[in-house]
Amino acid sequence: MKAEIIAVGTELLLGQIVNSNAQYLSQELAALGIDVYFQTVVGDNTNRLAQAVEAATSRADLLIFTGGLGPTQDDLTKDSLASVLGRSLHIDPEAMENVDRFFKDRGIPMTENNRRQALSIDGATPLPNETGLAVGNAIADQGKFYIVLPGPPKEMKPMFEKQAKPWILEHVLSGAMPLFSKMLKFAGIGESALETKLLDLIKEQTDPTVAPYAKEGEVTIRISTKAPNEQEAMEKLDVMEREIASRLPNHLYANIDVPIEKTIVDLMAERGLTLSAAESCTGGLLMEMITAVPGSSAVFTGGIVCYSNAMKEKLLNVPHELLEGENAPGAVSAETAIVLAEEVRQITDTDFGLSITGVAGPSHSERKPVGLVYIALSRRDGETSVYELNLKGSREIIRLRTVKTILYHLWKEIKA
Repeated sequence: MKAEIIAVGTELLLGQIVNSNAQYLSQELAALGIDVYFQTVVGDNTNRLAQAVEAATSRADLLIFTGGLGPTQDDLTKDSLASVLGRSLHIDPEAMENVDRFFKDRGIPMTENNRRQALSIDGATPLPNETGLAVGNAIADQGKFYIVLPGPPKEMKPMFEKQAKPWILEHVLSGAMPLFSKMLKFAGIGESALETKLLDLIKEQTDPTVAPYAKEGEVTIRISTKAPNEQEAMEKLDVMEREIASRLPNHLYANIDVPIEKTIVDLMAERGLTLSAAESCTGGLLMEMITAVPGSSAVFTGGIVCYSNAMKEKLLNVPHELLEGENAPGAVSAETAIVLAEEVRQITDTDFGLSITGVAGPSHSERKPVGLVYIALSRRDGETSVYELNLKGSREIIRLRTVKTILYHLWKEIKA
């Protein structure tokens, strides 16, 4: 089963709005076992939209439209689709009642063009809009399937989940086996290195399928299979997961789609461990990511953003001669990272103290290059480990990669 997503709106082509709908729908369709081979963006033009519909119909079984359902003359999605299918439009009574009620409840006179939001294509199944006014449509026509959804994500997502997805399962996938997937999460390894370890599995994949995805600081492998039920699917997926885990035991941190900081918080809470941090060049990003995890208060006691040398001295007792002077290692050094980690751990009386100090950019500091970062991990009952990082990228990327790297080393320590 092949699908194509057609996003309608000149504002998308102008870059005024990011097409987040396509990302959401691609993920949802993949979970249903439907392949998305093309994503099309077309402006508010009847002829070009009709051409996009005809092209997509020639190469896909299911077409999903977002946008172009509003009240104005440039909202043309239903008009263009109806024209291509040789059908007419009519006012859907329930949708019109919803539009009327909206304006009456607010005491606002309704202009005539708002009736367009209640238009439905002849023969289509109306998809009620619980969070807006424009009714959606679902149509089966000569072996092809068409779903029309509103553009605003707050309207599109609930309509897809509550209306369109059940329609797809009933009309499009009625005879198909469902798709089951597992998301394997990795840290401390890049996409190319991970692919090398799994290259034979990726090249020879049949069932289950193996697909890598990468984003800053971590990599995901999705393994998928079709089966009549979850038990049979999990038996196949578990075999593949064990094979992958045996090749990357020091990098696979979860078999569900969670960030590494969530895994760390859960592990530490389970084991009664506590954590604190001292950050310089990351400016609190590490602490922000940890405290964004629900339940982190049981693990994270606090931390210090010590951006200046004065704060490193005053709050974390870093010796002045370590920071400044002709032969001083400086703030960006392994020596300073070690002191920061040990001092914050002792001050907060935690099991682990983490520290970060470095040059995130855009220019060098202490005559040290952008991307040079030192991270340290201090243990209550052990030695302090320090790591030198030489990172590339923008200021934001360097900061994010630094945090993901220190979280990876912490995860390795607590899982041991």
